[in-house]
Amino acid sequence: MDRRDLKIIFMGTPEFAGTNLKALIDGGFNVVLCLCQPDKPVGRKHILTAPPVKVIALENGIEVYQPDSLKNDEAVEKIRSYEADLIVTAAYGKILPKAVLDLPVFGCINCHGSLLPARRGAAPVQRAILEGDKVTGITFMKMDVGMDTGDIIEEIKVDIDPDWHTDTLMNAIAEVSAKALPGIIDDWTEGKLTATKQDESIATSCPPIRPEEGEFFWTQDACDIHNRVRALSSWPGAFVMSGENKLKVLDSVVLSDGDPLIPEEWKNSEPGTVVKAKGENLIIKCGVGYLNIKELQVPGGKKLSSRDCAHNFTVGSPVI
Repeated sequence: MDRRDLKIIFMGTPEFAGTNLKALIDGGFNVVLCLCQPDKPVGRKHILTAPPVKVIALENGIEVYQPDSLKNDEAVEKIRSYEADLIVTAAYGKILPKAVLDLPVFGCINCHGSLLPARRGAAPVQRAILEGDKVTGITFMKMDVGMDTGDIIEEIKVDIDPDWHTDTLMNAIAEVSAKALPGIIDDWTEGKLTATKQDESIATSCPPIRPEEGEFFWTQDACDIHNRVRALSSWPGAFVMSGENKLKVLDSVVLSDGDPLIPEEWKNSEPGTVVKAKGENLIIKCGVGYLNIKELQVPGGKKLSSRDCAHNFTVGSPVI
């Protein structure tokens, strides 16, 4: 089938989805409608902001539909009226009911940011970093009524750099997905691909990130703290408490005992002790290893690089 003859409805909301939508547009596919989450207030001034998918769709003359729910007759009939051949979803944020899944001739393909059946759910990229995974990827899946339980069409692996944050990894996965998606659709609609069932015995889930998951303790391994920083720097941020005092760490580097930056006289310090505070190095002793803080923030304050604030900390004292 010619790409212009294939009517596609795209469903997605954030930048990850926008990258995939743009691949369809640039690839010459006939995207007849885009669904995304409603506009939301953003920033301290709560400015009502359109999601990336909406912006891209409108820039390309594609109609946008932003229902609060798909579980009503109005939404189902709206989607039905476009007589789509295929629905493609990427980080849409809603589970599609069976009434919607059954509409397209070629079903619904989802672009999911993990290697299914691992990390089914809302936060696969954040939790891959949080738990120290070395590899993740993108799964193209034929959707069913479950949460990321549909048959797998194809998977592509993506190596995780040990210093990548969630946004960087998300972009890397999105680029891999966008590059492969047009060909996947071509082969799927031409009957060249066969979907295989997921192995339920090795399935894992990843629920949404909760704000309290940002908290860490200096008694932890520096690698674990670093993973929390990388995973949650966009939201809610990794933080440590001392009484009512809160320090948010936004970027960091892990150092070992043998690193030349670590002064010998402070190697037996208690976890949470500042062992170096000079230039761009703000190094804190952890339960195992050391964390070199590169960017931080205190409540009500702006984000600061270590170069801008390391001199305010005292070597040999608790960081807060």
